Amino acid sequence: MKFYDCSTAPSPRRARIFIAEKGLDIPTVEVNLREKEQMTPEFAAINPYLTVPVLELDDGTRLNSTQGVWRYLEETHPDPPLMGRDAREKALVADREWRVEVEGFMAVGEALRNYAKPMADRALTGKHNYEQIPELAERGRARVPRFFEDLDRILADSEYIAGDVYTVADITAFVTVEFAGWLKLGLADDQSNAKRWYEAVKARPSSAL
Repeated sequence: MKFYDCSTAPSPRRARIFIAEKGLDIPTVEVNLREKEQMTPEFAAINPYLTVPVLELDDGTRLNSTQGVWRYLEETHPDPPLMGRDAREKALVADREWRVEVEGFMAVGEALRNYAKPMADRALTGKHNYEQIPELAERGRARVPRFFEDLDRILADSEYIAGDVYTVADITAFVTVEFAGWLKLGLADDQSNAKRWYEAVKARPSSAL
């Protein structure tokens, strides 16, 4: 296998943490997004969507989404399970991860990509250019603190996002909290449940990647 990564970007970081949690050592190719290496014809031949992460399998199949990478590695390397252990837990993990991604991760992305000057014509990832919409940046910034409130509420009754074990929902939530730091947004002082969880997840070796 081969993993196409970008060490500074949040999306491939979610896959990178997953790989580390599985204890896998996959050869990695660094794609420099700052230099727009993903826009080159060479990379377009690897992933026509011009995004990372990409996981290239031994048979040449290329998975070009975080969800695809997770699912393949979960099926081929089931221990430790990161996407649920039984039908109920798998459904709960998928439900929580989707919520975190939509309400948190995408909210930060909406704010950043519609505000940061280097992304002036790249408000959305992919092969098409889109101009920034300042109102979306404002909306994204308003959504993030509300996501943190929901996160604190969820964690009042459980150790992790989807119950008593660490899962992909925690990976996405952790990366979201760190991603929000780019906007100078963070957990509030009174969000003790989320802060307890964040410190526990941050202490995991994979979180340093």
